Amino acid sequence: MPKQRYEQVADDLRHKIESGEYAPGSRLPSRAQMREIYGISDTVSDKALWLLRQAGLVETLPGVGVFVKER
Repeated sequence: MPKQRYEQVADDLRHKIESGEYAPGSRLPSRAQMREIYGISDTVSDKALWLLRQAGLVETLPGVGVFVKER
């Protein structure tokens, strides 16, 4: 069964985190940037980021952004 769009985006971001493209402490793209990069809605970006939070890869600082956690 094909993956949902939010799963595809989460997989892409996970790959970029694991490859070091987004190093620990770096900020992930904002919602607006994710809309532009991936052509997705805010709902899809929120679900993708939720998956990354559940995996322990990122943390959200309200009003600031989403950052890659230190390992």
